[in-house]
Amino acid sequence: MQRYTELKVWERSHALVLRIYRLSRAFPTEERFGLTSQVRRAATSVPGNIAEGSKCVSNLEFARFLNIAERSLAEADYYLLLARDLQFVGEADVGPLRTEADEIARMLHTLRTKVEQDAR
Repeated sequence: MQRYTELKVWERSHALVLRIYRLSRAFPTEERFGLTSQVRRAATSVPGNIAEGSKCVSNLEFARFLNIAERSLAEADYYLLLARDLQFVGEADVGPLRTEADEIARMLHTLRTKVEQDAR
């Protein structure tokens, strides 16, 4: 297995985390332990699980970590939608991040499917 930092899906999910951190600075101060914390935690879980899973002994175990990353990405996407609906940020800020999350989700799905097939 190649180093996780060489995986395009890890690079893009890491970049998304950085963008979410910058965006969430605009959230109200009283949300520091609420939505700000939640969206950051969910977002960081994506590249974190890719990194952790890349060190698994079996492909099936790696696929499980990739699925956790997929689930965390869906959670982060929802929190971005919620931040928009609560009017903490505008659609112009959230839209591109959600589009990127969709593309990363497709990449994760493709990688997980390949890893699962290689395990058989």
